[in-house]
Amino acid sequence: MAFSIPPRPLGSRFTTFLHSYAQDDSLPFASALTEEQIQAAATADNVNFGCGLDNIYTPAVTLWGFVGQFLAGQRTCVTAVTRIIVLLIALRRKPCSAATGAYCKARSKLPEKFLRRLTYEVGNGVEDQVPNWWRWRDRRVLLVDGFESILDDTLENQAEYPQPTSQKPGLGFPMIRVVVLLAFATAALVGSAFGPHSGKESGETALFRQLLDQLRTGDIVVADRYFCSYFMIALLLRCGVDAAFRLHHKRHYDFRRGRRLGRGDHIVVWQRPVRPDWMDEATYASMPETLTIREVRFPVDNPGYRSREIIVATTLLDDQQYGFADIADLYHQRWHAELDIRSIKQTLGMNMIHCKTPAMARKALWAHFLGYNLVRKVAAQAAWEHGLCPRQISFAATVQTLQSFRDLLIASPAHEREFVCRQLFKAIAAHQVGDRPGRIEPRRLKRRNDKYPHLGVPRAQERAALINGQE
Repeated sequence: MAFSIPPRPLGSRFTTFLHSYAQDDSLPFASALTEEQIQAAATADNVNFGCGLDNIYTPAVTLWGFVGQFLAGQRTCVTAVTRIIVLLIALRRKPCSAATGAYCKARSKLPEKFLRRLTYEVGNGVEDQVPNWWRWRDRRVLLVDGFESILDDTLENQAEYPQPTSQKPGLGFPMIRVVVLLAFATAALVGSAFGPHSGKESGETALFRQLLDQLRTGDIVVADRYFCSYFMIALLLRCGVDAAFRLHHKRHYDFRRGRRLGRGDHIVVWQRPVRPDWMDEATYASMPETLTIREVRFPVDNPGYRSREIIVATTLLDDQQYGFADIADLYHQRWHAELDIRSIKQTLGMNMIHCKTPAMARKALWAHFLGYNLVRKVAAQAAWEHGLCPRQISFAATVQTLQSFRDLLIASPAHEREFVCRQLFKAIAAHQVGDRPGRIEPRRLKRRNDKYPHLGVPRAQERAALINGQE
């Protein structure tokens, strides 16, 4: 195929990948992820395939296709390869084959460590540059929560991430548990750990303990009551991190005791409980014998809410610096974790990961997270440009707008890229999240979507019955 315009570089050094996500030195958050950082990560993790002159699937092109695959409306390998063909044509290069085999082999060569490293580079890079007025009380607040994703029903996936025991053999799907650490200011993901859905040390608290090295001195961790335990708070304090958890339902409280700070606000001392099974004796001996905890109780008066009161256990003891209303407001921000997870699972389609092996499933999870963080970076850029907070901007609209601008971002020459990016930010900033305080929705569905009955036996048996005319 002949072109009248000379072919442009394919982007063996990740320039095309960065341009797809509004990267320009003149724009805010330009240093969140640079070409030098990606190249350093590739060198550290030995990403060096596709080095031949005629190779299409270089690490840069493969990364571009892999991450973009989960931001597109159709998340198949066919869609990814088709987008790569369009990319080659846009760069005035010969199109590759539409077969997906070479692409699938190439993306399997991207190490999990490489994708995780880039995800953290973007998340922390954006979060480190935010203005203080985006933060809560000028401090970095991190939200912790967990969810599950379904995997393809293969023997390999079942062996490492078995289906729930409540499902019959042949009728369930492998399930992986995911815990995420999300920044309140930008909604960027700064930590994640995976594990089986059930079994020893597979719970959300066990996975969260794997993320303690992602925390920094001065952080505040906010989570629901499941994470509220003596030893979790002790581990956070050891890291120089404050906590604000909803009080666990099994922990007794009595606001007539302790040092009273105000109505529904007091400081008490927790005694160290017996050693849990997951903790060795040396670690247990290093745990403090008591913890000084502030408990704050505030009512929930909104009609339709299930809870009538919420009690928060926190290590923010200074009631002059952090008043009663401040603690209530801080815990109220925890709901953003639910919304962020909804964006990850529904908007990016991470509720089910279509991969045949556990290793590839984990890579797909990190590719989802990397794409999620890159979108959050673009939303932060748009917020910065238009005097907003990132959480005022719709994540789904950002994904859709970024996809619409994708080809223009790639094809624009260097002297026009800043203008194109600013038009992108303007379009994104126009889609702000509605202010709907106290919104109540019944947990019911209007649409009837159970078109077919559920399987009662494994599919192979059902198929054999059809062939034999038994149904």
